[in-house]
Amino acid sequence: MRIGIYGGSFNPIHFGHIGLVKWVVEHTDLDEVWMMVSPNNPLKDKNILADEQERLKEAKEAIKRLDNKSIEQRIVVSDFEFQLPRPTYTANTLRALQEAYPEHKFTLIIGEDNLDIFDQWREYRYILDNYRIFVYPRRGTKMGQEIANIKHQNIIFMDKAPYFDISSTELRAQQSMA
Repeated sequence: MRIGIYGGSFNPIHFGHIGLVKWVVEHTDLDEVWMMVSPNNPLKDKNILADEQERLKEAKEAIKRLDNKSIEQRIVVSDFEFQLPRPTYTANTLRALQEAYPEHKFTLIIGEDNLDIFDQWREYRYILDNYRIFVYPRRGTKMGQEIANIKHQNIIFMDKAPYFDISSTELRAQQSMA
């Protein structure tokens, strides 16, 4: 099977996450998308993260609210990284997934803002050389243009993917003001 790995803190999960994962399932060659709830992102402040079990539960509930059962069945909310050493690095997650599921072919799904800092990721060259990377549009980026001087045949720009003008950071800021 071809599996997309869409990792994130999902802190909180929102319609942009759900809309994107639904679009990916409907418009790419992936058989499933696994939403990999990260217990901690090494590039983010762990003090602002809600409890990992709560974020996992909220993500599962959000997928259950989809209006299309055939799409819902192709989206898996995963706690796979909860069992891995911390901090969790994408390269290590992909290695562990490949070991646990050698019959699957994995594709990483990231926002263009992450591609902009991809050279800061641990073992980013390993990821580039071994996995396809689907890149979706994010605010302040120019889809498909050279980003961070990284060009690679495994980078696939999803330039037809919808743009969702929302972020978890903004939602947390709004909640703290309320």
